[in-house]
Amino acid sequence: MSATATLVTKSINHNLNFPIYLDHNATTPCDKCVVEAMLPYFTNDFGNAASMHGLHGWNAHKAVTQARETIASALGTTPENFIFTSGATESNNLAIRGIFQACAHEGKHIITSSIEHPATLATLRDLEQHGAVVSYIDPLPDGSFDMAKLAQLINEETILITVMYANNELGTINPIAEIAELAQEKDIYFMTDATQALGKVDIDLATCPIDILTCSAHKIYGPKGIGGLYLRKQHNKKNIEIKPQITGGSSEQGLRGGTLNVPGIVGFAKAVELAQQELRDETLQQLEALRNKLEAGLLELTNTQVNGMNVPRLPHVCNMSFRHTDGKKLLNLLKKDISVSTGSACSSSNLAPSHVLTALGLSDELAQATIRFSLGRQTTAAEIDYTLQKVKEVAVMTSQI
Repeated sequence: MSATATLVTKSINHNLNFPIYLDHNATTPCDKCVVEAMLPYFTNDFGNAASMHGLHGWNAHKAVTQARETIASALGTTPENFIFTSGATESNNLAIRGIFQACAHEGKHIITSSIEHPATLATLRDLEQHGAVVSYIDPLPDGSFDMAKLAQLINEETILITVMYANNELGTINPIAEIAELAQEKDIYFMTDATQALGKVDIDLATCPIDILTCSAHKIYGPKGIGGLYLRKQHNKKNIEIKPQITGGSSEQGLRGGTLNVPGIVGFAKAVELAQQELRDETLQQLEALRNKLEAGLLELTNTQVNGMNVPRLPHVCNMSFRHTDGKKLLNLLKKDISVSTGSACSSSNLAPSHVLTALGLSDELAQATIRFSLGRQTTAAEIDYTLQKVKEVAVMTSQI
């Protein structure tokens, strides 16, 4: 490295905290305002929200009620349509299993995409052992959703279509309104996992006929261990019913037994409130500009490509493949300086290549030499500058040509 380059490196490194965190699709740090909102419900107002005869429980109950109103309002729905769970994985299980059990007498066919989150795919594969017939739609080569294939797969036995709002690895945004309208026209329930879209996309359940939506707090600077499920009361004048998967109590309209996580619920609502503010200001536009700068810089390398680049995407996600590169070595050389991911956080311990990337047509070798960069509200221009410099340096070192 030249003397000039060394000086530039020292300048970029100044005031940076290592490792630089660019894995916000895996999880986000809890916002200080969220933590402050939660604290009283660990100590002073620690009561059980279901025990309202005493002041402690009553205060907890009021906090839950207010939180439910805040989240429902942000989604364009009413509080009675939103229930709290332990996270999106539980929400997905409750919705998919619950619909299947409630509607199996009408049909057992479910349609989904082959690049859903493992929480959805694993649930569906388990249901296949219990009589479900599941159709998996592969993405088009550019990462977009195949609406024509969806229309072809619908039959008289179809009871549910479940497609994620935005892909957790690519950041690609699916045509949710179009899918929802088709499902409504065919009198089929439509569910979307909006875990990655919440706070990044303007979701309005008052105008989009989504029947079921799942989400989680920890992707939007809220606490881990809390999520939610939106359930529309009626679909084409027919009541929507799902069977509970956790029994032992009447909480959450009887759909989910267990004592409510009041601090988590309060933190979830505060996180949603902050995310709604970001949708109104320029935070996401600034984040997209930094993401675009990162992509443009990395595309200067000869053997790189952005997956899903020409499809509507979340503003903070870049999925970059490095051709003719030792992927394992690339990640090992980066991990001390930059926290990134190769795919879903829930499957990152699996050495198999990403099912999302192979569904796009990438070879196993190229899929394993792919990095997901996901920026956050605290990502700085200096961090992107350093990341560009470091990744370029390591990419050259691991090149196999």
